[in-house]
Amino acid sequence: MGRLVHFEIHVSDMERAKDFYGNVFGWSFQDWSDYAGMPYFGAVTGVEDEHGIDGALMQRQGPSPEPNQAMNGFACTMGVESYDITEAKILENGGQVAMPKYALPGMAWQGYYLDTEGNVFGIHQPDKNAK
Repeated sequence: MGRLVHFEIHVSDMERAKDFYGNVFGWSFQDWSDYAGMPYFGAVTGVEDEHGIDGALMQRQGPSPEPNQAMNGFACTMGVESYDITEAKILENGGQVAMPKYALPGMAWQGYYLDTEGNVFGIHQPDKNAK
């Protein structure tokens, strides 16, 4: 058994990160800092009967990622209903484009962004007409 059951996004500014992910994706947060012994907020990413997983924002324990460095970990990709609306929210809330929107022909629109903490994440809008 090796199914992914939880994710952690390392952040330097917890409140800024909570605002970003809450405003862009509608996530809510639960304070689990007492369990973790550091600032640690459980991220509820959707309703329980919806496909997906929940995770957390975790206080970064080292330096932030350097601009243009190679990926050093995992990139989380969020499924979205509207790529363009979500991209606008990302940019309005301080995110930046890392890799612009592109088609996965016959499947979806995909792209990658930097959050306010310098982490790379993706968004994915299913679309059989993407080309």
